[in-house]
Amino acid sequence: MTSVSSAALTNAMRYQQMRMQADLVKATKESSTGRVADVGLALGGRTAQSVTFSRDLDRLNVIVDSNGLVTARLASTQTSLGQLSGVAQTFLSALTTASSGDNSNSLTQSTGQTTLQQLTSILNTSVNGEYLFAGTNTDVKPINDFTAAGSPAKAAFDASFVAKFGFTPNDPAAANITAAQMDDFITNDVAPQFLGAGWQTNMSNATDQQIVSRIALNETTETSTSANSDGIRKLAMAAAMVSSLMSSNISRAAKDSIVSHSQTLVGEALSGIAQVQSETGIVQKRVSDASDRMKTQIDLFERHILDLEAVDPATAATRVADLTQHIETSFALTARLQQLSLLKYLT
Repeated sequence: MTSVSSAALTNAMRYQQMRMQADLVKATKESSTGRVADVGLALGGRTAQSVTFSRDLDRLNVIVDSNGLVTARLASTQTSLGQLSGVAQTFLSALTTASSGDNSNSLTQSTGQTTLQQLTSILNTSVNGEYLFAGTNTDVKPINDFTAAGSPAKAAFDASFVAKFGFTPNDPAAANITAAQMDDFITNDVAPQFLGAGWQTNMSNATDQQIVSRIALNETTETSTSANSDGIRKLAMAAAMVSSLMSSNISRAAKDSIVSHSQTLVGEALSGIAQVQSETGIVQKRVSDASDRMKTQIDLFERHILDLEAVDPATAATRVADLTQHIETSFALTARLQQLSLLKYLT
């Protein structure tokens, strides 16, 4: 005969309780998530398929999240470009008025200085700690302030004027500068400082190379712009000439030449800025379309994973209730068994 003791019964009950508690943890997880607790145990040979779907789903979600940041950067870039276009339009209006003789030289000079300051402020806009117009140098301010004290760009401009004419713009001799001499100075001395190598030497810290982002599994695109674009350079050049020379002692003919050149430059700058706005808009559409396609793929992957791993909610809830009841019953029986003793039986 097999011996029976209260200790053996109690230990058996404890073992059963541990198993039911482990099963309850799994059942509770399945009831709350709607998916099997142990994918490998439930799917067997189809586990690799579920893992592959989950991996691809994670990759798509990462790119969609990244596209959200890209979209925010592009939207801010479009806003800044719109502001830049507005500044250029205001400056062009002032130049048009100056060309007709309705604006004083000091007012035109002040407009040029304001344009430079606004240009610098807009180009140095940052989003999430990254400068929008810096190219790949997103941690460095893309533009140096031409109007700031000790500006290398302003120093280079002034030095080129003295080297060309032999005196400063405020020297009385400046009144003898002809329109042809000013045209030559603008073309051969000022233009290289803004439209040539001098731009990145003295004014810009931005790179020509732009940020390239992966917007889909098999698609990348440039998702930033640079302060080195032609439109921005031309606007800066016009504003620098006007702010530096319109209130000086140079002749009326030389000032008219500056205004004429500046009008042409600002007109070209507006076209250049509009072109950048158009290109940015195209990229925005590409990013949006890529995100929409991936969201459709994400939905399909989630359905496939759910088909593989889903559990019946009613069955899962019933299993949780049954295990909870069995565990409570087991605890009650264990407590009753622990109260059994030979001494109580004999008495």
